[in-house]
Amino acid sequence: MIYKIRIILDAEDDIFRDIEIEDVSTLEDFHNAITQAFGFGGSEMASFYTCDEEWNQDEEIALFDMSETGSDVRLMNETILEDVVTEKSPKMIYVYDFFSMWTFFVELADITEKEDGRTYPNLLFSFGELPDSPPEKKFESKPSVDFDDSFGSYDDLDFDENWN
Repeated sequence: MIYKIRIILDAEDDIFRDIEIEDVSTLEDFHNAITQAFGFGGSEMASFYTCDEEWNQDEEIALFDMSETGSDVRLMNETILEDVVTEKSPKMIYVYDFFSMWTFFVELADITEKEDGRTYPNLLFSFGELPDSPPEKKFESKPSVDFDDSFGSYDDLDFDENWN
């Protein structure tokens, strides 16, 4: 089967790509299709995240396991698209380049039959230009600590400068 998937940049402007890809493709194949469709070099770290209907992030599926001990993180090259994206669970979050945090909403739009003579993945539609830098994230919660300059100086605090 072929998945038709819309990948939307988390931004105020409409910027998205529609890609069709085989349901048996790995998430690494899908990651490569996304980076090519948006014009990224593809050399940065990236992860997919499963999520619920309200886009609340859940399990990470990483490009590489960066832990020192070899953790239980699922990897893109070991995860098949149809095992993560289904009609009952059609959404994912994709983050590219953890320093810049390009964040995308990924949603299954349709499932169709494979067409003879067509190569997959296939970029179906492209809308909007990617900005030079990722959109700023607007976090709604306020910090629990009020940071102010009430200390002024740390000279009056009783601690040894050579503590280490």
